[in-house]
Order: sequence, then C-alpha cells, then structure tokens
Amino acid sequence: MDVPRPDLALARKRRRLFLAIVVGLCLAAVVLAVGMMGRALPVVSRSTVVIGRVERGELIREVHGAGALASEDVLWITAETSGRVVESVLKPGAPVTPDSVILRLANPEVELASLDAGTRLRIAEAELVDLEARLEAQSMTLRAESATLESELTEARLQAEAAGRLAREGLTSSIDREIADARRASVTARSQIERERLAVTRRAGAAQRQAKEAEVRQHRALAELRRSQVTGLTVRAKTTGVLQSVSVEPGQQVTPGMPLAVVTNPSRLLARLRVAATEARDVTPGLSVSVDTGTGLVEGAVSRVDPVVKDGTVKVDVALRGELPRGARPDLPVDGTIRIERLAGVLCLGRPTRSQAHSTIALFRIEPSGGRAERVLVQVGRTSVNAVEIKGGLSVGDDVILSDMSRFDSHRRIAVR
Repeated sequence: MDVPRPDLALARKRRRLFLAIVVGLCLAAVVLAVGMMGRALPVVSRSTVVIGRVERGELIREVHGAGALASEDVLWITAETSGRVVESVLKPGAPVTPDSVILRLANPEVELASLDAGTRLRIAEAELVDLEARLEAQSMTLRAESATLESELTEARLQAEAAGRLAREGLTSSIDREIADARRASVTARSQIERERLAVTRRAGAAQRQAKEAEVRQHRALAELRRSQVTGLTVRAKTTGVLQSVSVEPGQQVTPGMPLAVVTNPSRLLARLRVAATEARDVTPGLSVSVDTGTGLVEGAVSRVDPVVKDGTVKVDVALRGELPRGARPDLPVDGTIRIERLAGVLCLGRPTRSQAHSTIALFRIEPSGGRAERVLVQVGRTSVNAVEIKGGLSVGDDVILSDMSRFDSHRRIAVR
C-alpha cells in the first residue's frame, strides 16, 4: 500500500522552479549578449588609415597630369613614289643630316619612265632649235627680197622723175613718162606687199616658236617629275635630328604617301600631359608647370590646351625652360604638376580619397577623446593635388580620416585604436 509523501512532491516542485529560473537567466544573458554585440562599434586601427588636420592658411591649387616627352620638331617622311624596299640603311636612334639615306627603294617602271621622259625632252629641244633655224632662214630670205624691192623702188622713182622732167622740156614723149610712172607704181605696190608678207611671216614664226617652247616646257616638267620619282626611291632624312622610327621592312611594297620614318629633334622637347577633364577646366596657357622626368625636375609653362576631351582626359602641352636632365628623350614618361592659383587664409585639409571640387562628401571626424570618430558631411570647395578647401562641416583643428572609408557607410560612428 502506497504511503503519500508530501515532502517528495514539494522537492520536485522546487527543482522544477529552480530549472525554470536557470533557463530564464540563460535566455536573458543570451539576449543581452546579442544586443550588446549589435551595438558594438567597428574598430579601425590608426596605423592603417591616413589622418589629416584642418588648418587655416595658404592653399596652392595644383593639377596633376601624367604623360611623356615629345619633340617639338617632328618630320614624318612619306613615300614619294611606289616601290619595293630593298635596303634599310639606318636604324632608329641614329643621328641624321638632311642628306642621310634611310631607305632605298626599287621600281623599274619609274626608272624606265624617267629615261623615256628625258629622251622626249631632248627630241623636243632639238626640234625647237631646228624650228628657230628654219624661221631665221625664212626671215633672212624675205628680208633680202624686201631689200631688192626697195632698190627697185628707188630706181623706178628716179626714172619716173627723170621722164617727167624730159617730157616737160619736150625731150621725150608722154608715153615714156607714163611707162616710168606705171613701173614706179608697180614696184611700190610690190614693196608694200613684201613688207606685209614679212610681218605676217614673223608673227607666224613667233606663234610656232611659242608652241614649240610650250611643248619643250611640258616635256621638261615631265622629265623633272620622273627624275624626282627616281630620286625619291632613295629616302633621305631631309633634316637634322635623330631617326625615331622606321615603319617598313626590306621587301615591303610601299605606295605614294605611305609613312616610312619619323625624324625628331631631341634638343627641342616638350612635355605632353593628360589631365582629367574635371580638373582641366582651369588650365590655361601660361600657367607654371613642374615636370618630373624621373631623373630631375624641369620648370615649364602651359603652351597649349587641347579643346577636345578624349578618354576622360585633356591633352596639355608644356613648353620646357632651361636645360633638360640627362637621358631626356621623346616618349620618356613624365609627371607634371600645374600650378593654378595661390589661395590665402582658407580652411584647408589634405585631400580625402574620392573627393571632387565643389561637392559634399562624408568623412569620419575623430572626437577630442581620440577613441571614436563620427561621420559628418563636409562641403568641399576648390581642390588641389594633395589638399582641398573646406567650405563647411569642419573647423580648425579637427582631425579627419582621409582614407577610403566607404566600407563603413552604414555606421555613424567607429572606434579608433
């Protein structure tokens, strides 16, 4: 027979109550821990970020651009006639003079055409000499005939005058006088016709001579063209400088106008920089530029700003002043810093990552205690290569994280250790 045990029931109830309290405390601890974890601040180490301080002072606006040196005197040598490259005489880097031979071409058709044009010119010149001789002989014959008629005219005039005097004195008949007058009239008419014939012959001869001279000039021009084409088969530098490149190889066929080589003057170089289009709006000719060639700094000035934007950049040419460092040559990579203006008495800060002129950006400002940083909105004014103008959101003495903190955009505060 079972005997009721009240003390055992009470013990079980106490044990169950104790387990419920323990479980509740554990759940509360887990919830509290999770809540505290959710409110924990992300930590950033000072050694991994760049920190800048807001100051009031002078800001030198500068724009950076990368590029290369280029020659001011560049001569592209093109093919003057078609042909096949038979010899490459000089290699890139060789110093050249105007008569230096770079390439030799061959074209039998051009050489044959030059010989034919020269032969035709000599034939035309010989024909011109023959024509002038014939015209001179014809003119001499006509002048002789004209002189004979002038003599006959003088004789007929004298005879007519004598017959007239004798007829008036009754020493000859009137018929003899009339015959003398008729002969004088006939010779006068013949003489006039001969003079006109001589003038016409001279005009005709002049026209024939002009036509033949024009033909000779035409053949001479063609012969000179053919000779220049033959001369063009020997490609020369045409200027003093350095052979920068040769774009053809032996055996290659070239056509008129095809680029063959480039000759530059290494003593006259400029820096050709590419500046971001967003920063090139204030770049104008005349601004001072410092160009780093890798072996030294060279001062210069902006000489030209390209009006076209290509691949997000603007091409800026810089005229270099003074002596260039050793090793300076075309296509040498360089970096340039263009000085835009000097601003005095402005709030300035080292340039944050991804900052643009006249924009609003978010930065983490370190609190005075130094242990935490708060996210604030900052108005950026004018910018330089390594600094920006602060228009609002920060004060003198504020320390700001300049590194890229985009991974913390969802956080208002971070811990700084």
